[in-house]
Amino acid sequence: MKKALKILHTSDWHIGKMLHKIDLSEDMNLFFDWLVNEIKQQEVDVLLMSGDLFDQANPSQLAMQQYYAFLKRLLPLQCKVILTGGNHDSPYVLNAPRELLQVLDVHVMGGAPENVADLFVSYEKNGEKVVFAAVPYLREKDIRKAAPGESYADKIELMRAGMAHYFESVNAYYKANFEGTPFILMGHLFAQGVEVSESEREIQIGNQASVDASIFGNEANYVALGHIHKPQSVGNAMIRYSGSPIALSFSEKKDEKQCIILQIEDGKLTFEKRIIPVFRRLVQFSGTLQEVQTALENYTTSTPLMDLAEVQITEEQEQTGIFSQIEELQTPNRFPTIELVKVRVSFLNKLKGTSTLLDQTARITDFTPKEMFLKRVESDTSLLEIKDDLVLAFSELIEQ
Repeated sequence: MKKALKILHTSDWHIGKMLHKIDLSEDMNLFFDWLVNEIKQQEVDVLLMSGDLFDQANPSQLAMQQYYAFLKRLLPLQCKVILTGGNHDSPYVLNAPRELLQVLDVHVMGGAPENVADLFVSYEKNGEKVVFAAVPYLREKDIRKAAPGESYADKIELMRAGMAHYFESVNAYYKANFEGTPFILMGHLFAQGVEVSESEREIQIGNQASVDASIFGNEANYVALGHIHKPQSVGNAMIRYSGSPIALSFSEKKDEKQCIILQIEDGKLTFEKRIIPVFRRLVQFSGTLQEVQTALENYTTSTPLMDLAEVQITEEQEQTGIFSQIEELQTPNRFPTIELVKVRVSFLNKLKGTSTLLDQTARITDFTPKEMFLKRVESDTSLLEIKDDLVLAFSELIEQ
């Protein structure tokens, strides 16, 4: 029985990502476990990765090891890989091992080549054919020449025009050489009208350089995009951002992460979404210190990794003693299922500043440091019980 040709579209792995100093390498390992199993179970023939492989242009040794370890796991599955560079990636870093990876059926396009023909990768299996245009992130030098005296607005428009012209040339090459063959176009850019999260860096000269989806033309049967971390379509269902496989910022905490599996059968292309499991949750708590502490103590989860929390504490009166309690709240392993990564504190009624502690006719130079410290302590009712100890400690500091 003839089998359909299957292609998996993913993007924005950001290997090496740190979230509030939390290493997300464990998250990526769990995603890779899931992805390898998905490729095996679904009998995927081609894996498309549409840019931002790494989080940094110069990835760490650990990030590089994680990348190569994943590729090694694909070898027995005989899954072809087509990987393009994103705005976070260095074309030189990605392209350095490309000839060696080509032997392993891993096609890497780190940056825009001089010849558009080099973007194209053909694939055939079980009587089904498909052609890919592996367009990476297009940098300014790839699409336009700078002109002296041009305004910022001119620059933006010329960049948009340059990107449109580039995709026109890609489509023209397809029509001249592969017309009639199912065509999948890859890209890494900011399309107008998409919903973004705080973890995407501004692309090119800010998101004002975004492009209309019409620049992709009508030749491609499917456009596999990267850069935007929230899964979504652009213009029509066949132009899609797969989104990042894990949440990379707290603004993505409610996103349902996914990859797309495309199927070509009898020359017809269809797709389905595959939901990626949640390996750790990003949650936010707000309230008084006591309310937040109670919520954290009662928090439960079913995720394999420690969940991460951002906390907003709001108290009626500013009290110096509250900061030691907050510090205790952030003690490592304080809670069994969740870790605090960011804590903000605000007070509805702030303590009086130094100038408000004095009468209108008084000057700060009229008082000794010890007298000013005593005024400060007496202005905070939460410190009255330990006033004598504080004054004694302050006196010892002054003497030292």
